[in-house]
Amino acid sequence: MKTVAAICLFIFTGIVTAFVFGFDLNESQDSLQYDDEQEGIEDKVVIKFSHVVAENTPKGRAVRRFASLVHERTDGDIKVEIYPNGTLYNDQNEYDALINGHIQMIAPATSKLTERFPKWQVLDLPFAFPTYQAVEEAYEGTIGQTLINHLGPKVKGITFWYNGYKQVTSSEEPMILPSDFNQTHVRIMPSPVIESQFHALGASTSQIPFNKTYSNLEVNFINGQENTLSNIYSKNLYKEQDYLTISNHGYLGYVVLMNDEFWSELSNEHQAIISQALEETTDWIKRHSIEINDTHLRQIKRDDSLEVHYLTKEQRALWEEAVQPVYQETEPIAGKLLMEEVYRLQEKYQ
Repeated sequence: MKTVAAICLFIFTGIVTAFVFGFDLNESQDSLQYDDEQEGIEDKVVIKFSHVVAENTPKGRAVRRFASLVHERTDGDIKVEIYPNGTLYNDQNEYDALINGHIQMIAPATSKLTERFPKWQVLDLPFAFPTYQAVEEAYEGTIGQTLINHLGPKVKGITFWYNGYKQVTSSEEPMILPSDFNQTHVRIMPSPVIESQFHALGASTSQIPFNKTYSNLEVNFINGQENTLSNIYSKNLYKEQDYLTISNHGYLGYVVLMNDEFWSELSNEHQAIISQALEETTDWIKRHSIEINDTHLRQIKRDDSLEVHYLTKEQRALWEEAVQPVYQETEPIAGKLLMEEVYRLQEKYQ
């Protein structure tokens, strides 16, 4: 009986204690929930922006500039978290991460979309856009708008960002004539047009993620690659190569993408701020991308670790002749409208 009485007393005491002190506990929790430092935290919007390049490249700087503008104009209500150098997702899985809502923004090289959306191959055509003005008109005119309209569901295409013309590096010999590619194994992005381009020149190819390019050069799995000067410099690719050919054979740019569901859930005010920030960032990168690449070329030359060659007009003509079959392969894929626009720009800016 004493045992039963003791148990009953214990239970009764516990109930009374919980009743008496429970109010203080709730009050304590409420005060923590509405701490001055935490006030408004539920109203914060976080944009995870993943990309694969270094922060001192045109895209890396553009992302930082965009993040700064958004933070300033929303008084910190929108925070853009930047994940550079493939630290969160790489160029093989960032698109899936975007459409699944794991991140909110990416800016992949346009070549990375060509396997999902074949019409985008038109931007990879070798020697398609002979001047920076031609690139700008392609991105901001009929070609760019048509391609944006051909994106799949769950993705909002917003704008194009600029980097620069692609050049070729190699370790065996300088790439001057098409025949020089015969013994070259080149790293490429996952693009049917780029693959056909190098096969037409006589090279073999392997699709390798950007962030693994250096290590594959280091172990001689590949002995050549194409990229912009900013990427060649920022990733130290030139340190594993002996020759750089300034060929300007293609243009590498980016398309800024956002998760469409995330975008639709933003307030009209936040959408307007983000759109304006992206527009200003696009203007900035358009002006500064050339300067950044030129600066990195000077730094590569100053390092004096590889020979730099410039294609002559005659040598360039031989490259153009060798890759002509790529145009014939691409025409039925890209369609008449896009191909006619490419030919128009070539004639206008040649």
